[in-house]
Amino acid sequence: MTTTMSTLHTHVDGPLGPMLLVGHPADGGRVVLRSLSLEGQKGGVVVEDGWTHAPEAFEEVAGQLAEYFAGRRDHFDLPCAQSGTEFQRRVWRALEEIPYGTTVSYGEIARQVGATGAGVRAVGTAIGRNPLLVVRPCHRVIGADGSLRGYAAGLERKERLLGLEGALVAPGR
Repeated sequence: MTTTMSTLHTHVDGPLGPMLLVGHPADGGRVVLRSLSLEGQKGGVVVEDGWTHAPEAFEEVAGQLAEYFAGRRDHFDLPCAQSGTEFQRRVWRALEEIPYGTTVSYGEIARQVGATGAGVRAVGTAIGRNPLLVVRPCHRVIGADGSLRGYAAGLERKERLLGLEGALVAPGR
């Protein structure tokens, strides 16, 4: 995630544990969000030397996250950085279209982005590399049989997010 652009970061507490927010400044005092990682997340971002701790830059992000966790927000309206390969971006755009309180299967996402055969596995890999947990709702993707599968921050957190949204498909998985 190294870049010549000024990188800002802060930690925000939430019901899933500490969240690391990373972004860069944009016009109008907003921050462009590049990453939201949860503590202990597989492949999560860590603060690098030269990054600037700037909690004030993330007030809008923190506010929207607080509203979401309080059940008062069902989508995010934040500027987010474009990253990843073209295929990953297609998959991530499909994630952003999954309505609050609903789930879709990995196969449904694969069909939506035109992936077939081995492409379904590539969809799972792209979802696993989503740099914007919670904000880009990869937690809404489940197995074709309704089971909870794969979440970089752990299945317990995925279950908690789906519970918050009223989208748990089967008690106890």
